Amino acid sequence: QVQLVESGGGLVQTGGSLRLSCAASGGIFSTYAMGWFRQAPGKEREFVVAINWSGGSTYYADSVKGRFTISRDNAKNTVYLQMNGLKPEDTAVYYCAARYSVTNYPPSDPSWYNYWGQGTQVTVSS
Repeated sequence: QVQLVESGGGLVQTGGSLRLSCAASGGIFSTYAMGWFRQAPGKEREFVVAINWSGGSTYYADSVKGRFTISRDNAKNTVYLQMNGLKPEDTAVYYCAARYSVTNYPPSDPSWYNYWGQGTQVTVSS
């Protein structure tokens, strides 16, 4: 069983930055594809970005491309989401997700992932 714990959320002004972390335990982290998703009040969970097991392939939603950067440190069992140029529409609960897979193309479909963290709130004020 894999446990995921997100941290790093908070309140930031428009244009500011935050760095989210997702620490994993209970599995072989280097064999998991990881994703970040977000959910705003009254909206469906939305794909943000995914990274393959090695960190060599990343896929971004168009809405965050050029502003957000995903990375992973397999030695620390942690995946990061650096968020720059934050906008009010980025306000949401951010979740990390994982699935055992050595695919180089982790999908954006949240149903593909079978482990989820509890989420961390990101609020961007205008």
